[in-house]
Amino acid sequence: MRQGGFRYINPLLECENFSASGFRELRPFLRKIEAAVAGVLRSQRATHVSIYFRDLNNGPWFGIHEDEQFSPASLLKVPILMTLLHQAETRPELLSLELPYVSADGDENVNQHHKPAEEVELGKSYPVDELLRRMIVYSENNARTLLLKVLDTDEFLRLLDRLGIAVPMKEGVFPDDYMDIKDYASFFRILYNATYLRKENSEKALAILAQSDFREGLVADLPPDVLVAHKFGERRHNNLNQLHDCGIVYFPGHPYLLGVMTRGKKFDELARVIAELSRLVYDEVNRQYGRP
Repeated sequence: MRQGGFRYINPLLECENFSASGFRELRPFLRKIEAAVAGVLRSQRATHVSIYFRDLNNGPWFGIHEDEQFSPASLLKVPILMTLLHQAETRPELLSLELPYVSADGDENVNQHHKPAEEVELGKSYPVDELLRRMIVYSENNARTLLLKVLDTDEFLRLLDRLGIAVPMKEGVFPDDYMDIKDYASFFRILYNATYLRKENSEKALAILAQSDFREGLVADLPPDVLVAHKFGERRHNNLNQLHDCGIVYFPGHPYLLGVMTRGKKFDELARVIAELSRLVYDEVNRQYGRP
């Protein structure tokens, strides 16, 4: 049972047993996505593809290579956002705290393939609330670095632990590949269900994620009027590129969670792979439910 009354969240009030018969409708759907992924791998447009899908109305889900480990890269900005909003629930003044950008360590956006449209400026100060927006909407690494100065690391790790995400840190540094798409999608699930943050903060977090200016990947081939709250991440590692995109597609009456993690040679090709798989999922949901 859900509360309703919000644009981005649908707070969970009570759980009922879900009949396994609901999965029958998704079996041909899964086969279509498996065939598409197999085609991508045969054509070598990507070397690895992992997918996680969940119907957010009643819970059926499926995954393809959903346990494969990747580097989440900028996807970690979502739990950073969640942790800082959680901190602000007991310290509301935190969001208006001004943080100066005076770093002499260089521009952390310089090596990004998809560069932020707006960057924080050296010598200026920004409130935490604005830095959160820039970190998510533009995937701005310098904004993230400033926010790490006020992030409660223990609370951040408690959030990961709450979701059963074991992070084998060494000397305070995350390993290269340590998170799978099924685990990562949990951040969006608890935002949608409003089970970690207060309802108004869960709504705020997803509203910021819906402003992401990354128009490739999940949203590229979807109808422009379909709302998507999502986050992408990219990483170069072991002579391969990784590109991921995960979020909630607010299909009218039937919102669903979709995450895709990829490895391959070219970022732009990986973005097209994600876009095509996202459209295939959308078309299947539309075929089964139909837009009102």
